[in-house]
Amino acid sequence: MLAIVCPGQGSQTPGMLAPWLDVAGVPGRVAAFSEASGLDLRSHGVDSDAEAIRDTAVAQPLIVAMSLIALRAILDGQDAAQVAGATAGHSVGELAAAAVAGVLTDEDAVSLVTVRASLMAQAAAAEPTGMSAVVGGDPEQVLAAIAQAGLWPANVNGGGQVVAAGSLEGLAALAAEPPARARVIPLQVAGAFHTPFMQSALDGFAPVAAARPADDPRMVLLSDADGAAYGDLPGEHGRFGAAADVLDRIAQQIVAPVRWDLCQEALLRVGVTGLLELAPGGVLTGLARRTLPGVETVAVKSPTDIQAARDLIARHAAPLSQETPS
Repeated sequence: MLAIVCPGQGSQTPGMLAPWLDVAGVPGRVAAFSEASGLDLRSHGVDSDAEAIRDTAVAQPLIVAMSLIALRAILDGQDAAQVAGATAGHSVGELAAAAVAGVLTDEDAVSLVTVRASLMAQAAAAEPTGMSAVVGGDPEQVLAAIAQAGLWPANVNGGGQVVAAGSLEGLAALAAEPPARARVIPLQVAGAFHTPFMQSALDGFAPVAAARPADDPRMVLLSDADGAAYGDLPGEHGRFGAAADVLDRIAQQIVAPVRWDLCQEALLRVGVTGLLELAPGGVLTGLARRTLPGVETVAVKSPTDIQAARDLIARHAAPLSQETPS
């Protein structure tokens, strides 16, 4: 069974949109996404430098747009629910995953993420904060060191990687005294995402998300909060969950840790055998190769990967909308 996963912030690179503009239909989608976001995504995806697209208000809409551009180019008119059984997104990638699952239209996903990005950028500007990856070390010791420095484990990614977030002083203290057998690597992000520092962004985003038209998921959609499939949450909902729950959890994730480790465990539980990471791909398939033994992966980075993606789909397509594992 195939899963489609969507990368998060930090996966963007300068010029990443340029090769896609030669793919049929892409220029029109870029124009539609630019209108939905109020940003010139074509210019940012082709001409803007690394510093410009590091800006949260630009990076998040650009990444979600890139994922959905790749998805539609690969599927070439096919319905995602007819080839994939599950989907998930890392942090901002949850908005793209919601579109993959049919909860949001592509344009609504880009529009909504633009609101999220703007509010998170404002929250980040209110107080100097940051994030650092902690790679290696004993997991319990890593979490203890993060807490000791007054920080939060903003991303628990699996494969020996945790991202710490919080004050710059706390990050400096963690780097000065890292956990045993671990490296602390500063990340080029603008603030302490997925921590209480983002509360003002949550306050602004939650009512906007709740008011957005949405449909119930049409495949297994996993939540970053705990790896749970929305169809397994308590309460009345469709087979794969309720749209209102998806939008509420996506909003709450602004201040809550990303548990990608639990998402990967859930992918194994539901029987995933192939993992397709949409553009700008690479990070999530890298984690999968270390933590999902036996799962075949393809990362989509440019149009040259479209055929490999289609081949992966041909080998692994078995959507849960048609088959449910025992």
